Amino acid sequence: MTAGRGATAAPVSAEDAVREVVRVRRSLRVRGTAVTLGLAAAVLAALCGALSYGDVVVPLPDLFATLAGGGNGGTRFVLFDLRIPRALTGLLVGAAFGMSGAVFQTMLRNPLASPDVIGISSGASAAAVVGTMIFGLSGYALSASALGGALLGAALIYALAWRRGVTGYRLVLVGIGVGAVLTSFISYLMTRAKVAEAQQALVWLVGSLNERTWSEVLPLVVAVAVLMPTTLLVARTLRPLELGDETATGLGAHVQWARLGLMGCAVALAGVATAAAGPVAFVAFVAAPIARRLMPARGPALLPAALTGSLIVLVADFVAQHLLGQTQYPVGVVTSVIGAPYLLWLLARTNRVGRGG
Repeated sequence: MTAGRGATAAPVSAEDAVREVVRVRRSLRVRGTAVTLGLAAAVLAALCGALSYGDVVVPLPDLFATLAGGGNGGTRFVLFDLRIPRALTGLLVGAAFGMSGAVFQTMLRNPLASPDVIGISSGASAAAVVGTMIFGLSGYALSASALGGALLGAALIYALAWRRGVTGYRLVLVGIGVGAVLTSFISYLMTRAKVAEAQQALVWLVGSLNERTWSEVLPLVVAVAVLMPTTLLVARTLRPLELGDETATGLGAHVQWARLGLMGCAVALAGVATAAAGPVAFVAFVAAPIARRLMPARGPALLPAALTGSLIVLVADFVAQHLLGQTQYPVGVVTSVIGAPYLLWLLARTNRVGRGG
């Protein structure tokens, strides 16, 4: 061998290669589990903060004692009638939006593909405004109209985007266009409404957790308990779809049926969340990217995205209630302050690397 050349590296055996792959996968699973547990702990801490702090401060020992069945009548009223319904609504709405956004962005392979960007939330909002201002709906009927509007909006977007199949880029563009039309329709209704009706609708359109009651929380609990496991089950087809339609088809996946099933689950999650609290802006948009950056490996990260969404909504609602002066703002005001700069940064970054228009 020539003096200037180093010795040839010893070949790696198949057994060593398999052992290394197993070690890396185990390490990624451990780190992924640690991130998920950390997010769950952060959500629990935010939930305890939402329940204990307010005009009437409930110390943590009294909080846990009351939740266990003790406590005095005043503490039980503050927690069970005022704070727990609001906090649970925020937790579940954030989880539903977070998982819905993760499904859309992974399925369509586009960071802009979230329910509030591509028109799904606009469909729910338009149906709710029509139900409130024209038909005088409230309560369960109003929630049902919002969910129906989300489903109808999604069906319209899917139908308009169909050209011998649906591609992610076309679906996003069609969704943005449909969302703009629906937003204009909402603005038209608002200008023709009475001041009191318009003010009430505006609070809902921003996204609010104010005055939540158990009658509104329980249907949300049931819906999320059914939809989230169903979404996790259907999401097994997300891995092939991440590789592109042609590759997924080559691997045996039924691309259009898989996409339709995933879209149905994601739309239903966004619809029930919007029906419960209004279209809380940008939660679905930012939750999944944050969760994926925290996770050690690439992938849908549906459960971490749901936990991140819950954390965002709980923290934003705490800020809106207690940290912005004497006025209590709707939670959507704070999430918009978080999400809008991220959207501008994402658009600027996309254009800079040559992937935008």
